[in-house]
Formats: sequence, C-alpha cells, structure tokens
Amino acid sequence: MLPQYERLPVDPDGSDAGGGVGNGTLRRSTFRIRFGKLAVATVMLPVAGFLFCVIWSLLYNFEQANATHCLVYNFLPSLSAAIGNYQPQRFVWQFSVLFHAPFRYAIAFLYKNHHLTLLSRKHRKEWAYLACILNIIELSSLVGLSLWTSSNNYEIHKFCFSAFVICSIVYMHLVVLINRLTRADEMLTLAERKSLRFKRRLLLVNVASILFAVYFFVRHNNHCEPGIYSLFALSEYVFVYSNIGFHMTAYWDFIKANVYFHWRTGIHFSSV
Repeated sequence: MLPQYERLPVDPDGSDAGGGVGNGTLRRSTFRIRFGKLAVATVMLPVAGFLFCVIWSLLYNFEQANATHCLVYNFLPSLSAAIGNYQPQRFVWQFSVLFHAPFRYAIAFLYKNHHLTLLSRKHRKEWAYLACILNIIELSSLVGLSLWTSSNNYEIHKFCFSAFVICSIVYMHLVVLINRLTRADEMLTLAERKSLRFKRRLLLVNVASILFAVYFFVRHNNHCEPGIYSLFALSEYVFVYSNIGFHMTAYWDFIKANVYFHWRTGIHFSSV
C-alpha cells in the first residue's frame, strides 16, 4: 500500500468514508511511532555505518586503503575504498544501506504526495513525479554502488556512483525550487522554515563538495602530489553527509506525522 500523507475522513465506526481502513482503525493498530523518531533512527544507519568504515580502514587497512597509482602519501581513504574494498567494512556498509532503504523508498512516495499538494495550484504536478523518480533512482544507485563495489565490478560501481551524484543534485535542486515557487516564508511554520533553510544550505554545500572533489581528483591524477587524494576523499565525505542531511530535513517536513504498523494492512503514514 502506498503511504498516505493527508488525513482521511473517519466515520464514527472508525472506517474512512471510502470504506477502507481509517485513522480510527490505525490508532488501534499493533504499533505506532512518531515519524521523527523513525527518521532519526533510519538516517543514523548510513551515518554510523560510513563513519565506522572510515575509522576501521584508518586503523586496520591504512596502507592499502590510502594507496594510489601515484605512490604518494595520503591520510584518508576514498569513499569507494572505505566502504567496499575490505571486511568488515563492506558488510557494515551494505547492511546499513539495505536496512534503511525500504523506509527511504516509502518516504519518496510520501514526498510525492506532499509535492503534489504543494503544486496543485501551479499546474506543475509533473514536477512532483519527476522528483519522486529522481529520488528513487538516487536511492537505487546508492544500493547498487554498495552491492557492486569498485574492487569486484568497477564498471557497475562507476555507473551507479555517477547516477547517484547526478540524480541527487538534480533532485535537491528540484525540491528547493518546488518549495520556493509554492510557499511564502511568512506562511511557513517554524519547522517548515527551518527545513527549507537547511535544504538551501545543504544544497550549496553538496554542490561545492562535488566541485572540490572533481578538482582534487584531476589534480591528483595530473600532478601526483602528497595528500591531494585525501582532500578528494574528504570532499566525498562532505558530499555524502550533506546528502544525508538534506534527506534528514523530512523530520521537519512531517514533524507531526505518525507511522502505523498494522499486522493486516501493513505500513501507513498519517499527518496527525
């Protein structure tokens, strides 16, 4: 069942007007959790997983993880080396990505409904569907580059990484644009204002980090200077965490929402 953002009308007997499962039934479901708590728990998986991979690589695979064709000193492993070349880092990263992915897919459809509501008066509903498609491709590419690492299938890993970078940047731009066109600052709640402010800042950080990454990567390949590849790796880290932070703004966008787990009808989202 696709997640629902808007509250359904409820009859006194607890069923919705269309004869389905209403919020009254959902409130009697087996388990309910605040969306914000689940969002924090979900985002902490890749945050902690990636941090573990980097620290473990520095402690136990320092020489191998920092080695490049230039044979110069580096002090930070690249993203691909940290998450995919060694164990247990590969297992930890794959577990964190695969475990958090189902909830991220559900949020993509939740945002689709949210953006459709925002764009209903602008006659640009196709933007909501485009944003949803970009979000799904971004997440699927993240899953792909995690399963096919640079050490066991470089071509697939490179394709997934490129798709992840392109789709994530375009998606972030589109989401900021949708909010700019449909929402006036004076009409926003405090949480919505905070969400939009962080979206704009994290978008700038994200774009800047990938530009720095390209610069340091080209400079490393052309000049083989010590430490430059580590600056490329650091730029990758900033890109990853700014991307995670951007998606974490869902906490403020749906701050009053609840997630219901019902043994018969599955997972539901409610705006209250």
